[in-house]
Amino acid sequence: MLREVLLLLSSAMHPEHSTGRRDGGPWCIRHRLGRAGAFRHQIPTVLLTAVLAFASARSAGAQQPASPVAAPRDTLATVRIRVTRNSSGTTPVEGVLLRVERVAAQSDVDGRATLRLGSGNRVLRATRIGFRPDSLLLTLRAGADTTVTIVLAEQAAELEGMVVSATRSERRVEDTPLRVEIVDEEEVAEKTSMRPGSVAMLLAETGGLRVQTTSPSLGGAAVRVQGLRGRYSLLLADGLPLYGGQAGGLGLLQIPPVDLGRVEIIKGAASALYGSSALGGVINLVSRRPRSEREREVLVNQTSRDGTDLVLFSAAPLTERWGYTMLAGAHRQRRQDIDRDAWTDVPGFRRVVVRPRLHFDDHGGRTGFLTGGFTGESREGGTIGGFAPDGRPYDERLRTRRADLGGLGRALIAGGPLKGALVSVRGSAMEQRHDHTFGDVRENDQHRTWFAEATLAVPRGRVTPLVGLAFQQDTYRAADVPGFDYTYDIPSVFTQADIDVTGRLTLSANARVDAHSDYGTFVNPRLSVLVRGLAEGVFADWTTRLSGGTGAFAPTPFTDETEVTGLSPVTPLRGLRAERARSASLDIGGPVRTAASGVEFNGTLFGSVIDHAVQVRDEPGVTLNGASRLGLNNAPTPTRTWGGELLARVAREPFRVTATYTYLRATEWDPATAPVDRVRRDVPLSPRHAGGLVASMEHEGESRLGLELYYTGRQSLEHDPARRESKPYLLVGLLGERRFGPARVFVNAENLTNVRQTRDDSLILPERGAGGRWTTDVWAPLEGFVVNAGVRVGY
Repeated sequence: MLREVLLLLSSAMHPEHSTGRRDGGPWCIRHRLGRAGAFRHQIPTVLLTAVLAFASARSAGAQQPASPVAAPRDTLATVRIRVTRNSSGTTPVEGVLLRVERVAAQSDVDGRATLRLGSGNRVLRATRIGFRPDSLLLTLRAGADTTVTIVLAEQAAELEGMVVSATRSERRVEDTPLRVEIVDEEEVAEKTSMRPGSVAMLLAETGGLRVQTTSPSLGGAAVRVQGLRGRYSLLLADGLPLYGGQAGGLGLLQIPPVDLGRVEIIKGAASALYGSSALGGVINLVSRRPRSEREREVLVNQTSRDGTDLVLFSAAPLTERWGYTMLAGAHRQRRQDIDRDAWTDVPGFRRVVVRPRLHFDDHGGRTGFLTGGFTGESREGGTIGGFAPDGRPYDERLRTRRADLGGLGRALIAGGPLKGALVSVRGSAMEQRHDHTFGDVRENDQHRTWFAEATLAVPRGRVTPLVGLAFQQDTYRAADVPGFDYTYDIPSVFTQADIDVTGRLTLSANARVDAHSDYGTFVNPRLSVLVRGLAEGVFADWTTRLSGGTGAFAPTPFTDETEVTGLSPVTPLRGLRAERARSASLDIGGPVRTAASGVEFNGTLFGSVIDHAVQVRDEPGVTLNGASRLGLNNAPTPTRTWGGELLARVAREPFRVTATYTYLRATEWDPATAPVDRVRRDVPLSPRHAGGLVASMEHEGESRLGLELYYTGRQSLEHDPARRESKPYLLVGLLGERRFGPARVFVNAENLTNVRQTRDDSLILPERGAGGRWTTDVWAPLEGFVVNAGVRVGY
């Protein structure tokens, strides 16, 4: 008996030398105590067991044989992990985040880590900046040891899957403290069948976003993020401002979604990440990457409103290191006067788009891509076969020519004090020319944006610091309207740190300093916190994210109102201050672990305050063509926006149902009153209630059937003499798709209830309004019921 007690004490103090048996054969339990406290915790248990065993032996008598003492049963399994760069295991990887549900650790300098986990099937995930994420399915038994080796492939390009690139941290979306919403490739493909010519519908049907028509005569639109005006939303392509530092309302409608892999959305002030153009949020359009096999697609689409789309997409590897993608599209729409009032309800356009991309990956830590693009479009609206209320025709036309070039290069540092660090360099140039006609007024202009950025990320243990330098120049030149030319030079320095405090707590801190050439220096911080929930139970894998930051916006003459009127009636900008914002959000959600798996909930509370918001006011005087004057002024009181979002999703093959609801309260100073009155109003065209329900049945690769319902509540109106508040409405859509060999045939019916604003009120004002505008606010669809059908052929 004494020998057994000694063995038991020895195994407790030196567990790496203890032995046991499993399945009739010898096996070794290797348990390394990470803290001295863990060892001290085991001593009382071991001593108590020894005393009880000794007392039991004494009471049993010398004639009875001693019974072996059973050690306490270990209910957890030990997983020992080694992470390397190659299969031979000679090059370990330090600082890899290894996570199984809510239990996490990071690999040490030898690439080793240990996890204590419950028994059963577990998925081990490994992530580290500069490497392709990997996952491994483990089957664990209580009290048993499991040793695994993970080989991570170096990957410095924009990572595939659900790894976020918009935050620069290249973490999986579930590990990012800043909430980033993802529209995945499946949803992109579905929306492409509904509207192949632009990304407008893709964004409009995302919770918390609203695509607001800004220019009904030409169909211009802007994305409002959580109630903030569209000029505050920064639109990026693969992290580059290829559509300009502040994309106009028509830029959104000129981007076909066929070559998109996913869309990443950051809501709230993101100036700490992307500078003074991202006060309201960031929308990053991430392109598809070439795969190991050649891909070719042809999409042909026709609508019942006489619109046609033809899109070609091709992707293929060129060599082991090089690959390419190519998008080419031709789109047309004939002008439509649906309510027969001699005014265009659906603008006409002809557009061509070409975008090649060249990708490089040497599979040794160096990657890059180069892209160029050209968009040419001609749009027409206004009167059609008739006259405006003043008895004269009013033609509105816009000719756009846009060219851009951008690239990204990344490399891992192999040796020295910065070993394992990631260097990234990106840059872009864009030029856009407009030839705009507003009746008798012609406005030609030119926009240019130059952008360059360099960053260095140095993963070290639980902390991944990042520093960066950037420079952006935005230039505007108006050929026909004096007083609005500007050149903004904005050098910037920024830093970011992602800290895995524990397996359940992660912090992300950002700070950016922008030295604006006209509006001074902006310092914008942002702090985000991720707290993971319980490891087991119904609410396992739930997360809580709390984020807050500040933002800044450099005023320009381009607002929702000037999209309609042009710049001719606007007085030159004088004495404006930069707009400053503070925003915060709280997000809680995750899957529900029940027998009815595939259930997910998410709730968000958000709020923002914008000081010195630029608003449009009526000014005394008229233009040469009789339009009233407009002026841009800083509001004397803040614009306040707050609300909440709810999302529920149920996925049980082959069914999927998603329900969303958004409550929004946005108020601002009423520019129709004197500044001293400080009268507030609801922000026009901001529905207080909005919701959606999307149900689909899909047989993977064969067929899809979807039903959509979207509700929009009442909206405050500003430029509508018929009403001060809009009517609520419900849109119903139905999509069907079926594969026949290499072809997928789709039919989509939008707005089955035929909701149309012009069924209730006229779109035309009885006389010219503010700035000479002829149209009212657009608070509901103008095109009514539309059917489109087409075929998408892959070969």
